[in-house]
Amino acid sequence: MSAVIRFVRSAFLLDFLGAFALAMKYFFRPKPTLNYPFEKGPLSPRFRGQHALRRYDSGEERCIACKLCEAICPAQAITIEAEPREDGSRRTTRYDIDMTKCIYCGYCQEACPVDAIVEGPNFEFATETREELFYDKARLLDNGDRWEREIAQNLKLDEPYR
Repeated sequence: MSAVIRFVRSAFLLDFLGAFALAMKYFFRPKPTLNYPFEKGPLSPRFRGQHALRRYDSGEERCIACKLCEAICPAQAITIEAEPREDGSRRTTRYDIDMTKCIYCGYCQEACPVDAIVEGPNFEFATETREELFYDKARLLDNGDRWEREIAQNLKLDEPYR
């Protein structure tokens, strides 16, 4: 009987020492946890965040009103109205995205032939009311202007895979 007790004690001691050694191994390593509001982790160039409409360098909006993004959206969150301009080209008069319906699939970005609609790097866009989640053309263009540098860099990094 005492041999069994000695065996159990030695097994317990070995388990304890193994667990203690493992704990000490990680105790002195740098902590992987981020202090979120003050530290932010890296984002992939393919990250799909807040939507934005982009402009050309000349300031003209990129959207040519082809309505491919509206047609491909599985959640039917995009609404576009367009009319021809004096020079014969078509441009949007209304471009709305209902973010309460959006599932962030990225199909709109993939379907756009001129990279007009993109999902940018911004993931912090909480709102207090539901109405703030209905994006109109002005708000989307403002997002594009605000995040253009990051969006252009992410599209450049993602170019080999597109």
